[in-house]
Amino acid sequence: MKETLVALFTTVALLPMAWSQDRIYRCGNEYTNNATQAKERGCKVVEGGNVTIVQGSRPASGGAPAARGASAASSGAASSAPKVGSADQKARDSDARAILEEELRKAQARYEDLKKEYNDGFPQRTALEMRNPQGWIERTAEIKANLARAEADVEGIKRELARLR
Repeated sequence: MKETLVALFTTVALLPMAWSQDRIYRCGNEYTNNATQAKERGCKVVEGGNVTIVQGSRPASGGAPAARGASAASSGAASSAPKVGSADQKARDSDARAILEEELRKAQARYEDLKKEYNDGFPQRTALEMRNPQGWIERTAEIKANLARAEADVEGIKRELARLR
């Protein structure tokens, strides 16, 4: 009985090795398990871990832009883009500018509120913060970070508006 159990455990222990996959080779960004092809191409063996490969789909155009040439790729991309009339484009630009101007007003208001709350690095202490000075220090640092973020937001929106003009 003991010998049967040992044989059974040995068989079970060796089963995963029988199911293990062949060596996987990496050839640049491609992987293969064909040893002769890998040797021909000078591929390296992938060690230490499992490799899962998901097949990608090909683009609908049927070919890579680099294969067709740069001029064909740029003209093909331009011809497939939808054409927009100048009146429609002006309306879109106007809408974009109005949205950015509204966002700028909101960002500036937020910046001003945070600046008042920050009070040049000395925000007003709450009753809880008078008993716990660390809470005040943490809140001051948080306000300072929010103030810097709000200032960056305002500057970014101004850059976007300048780009539209």
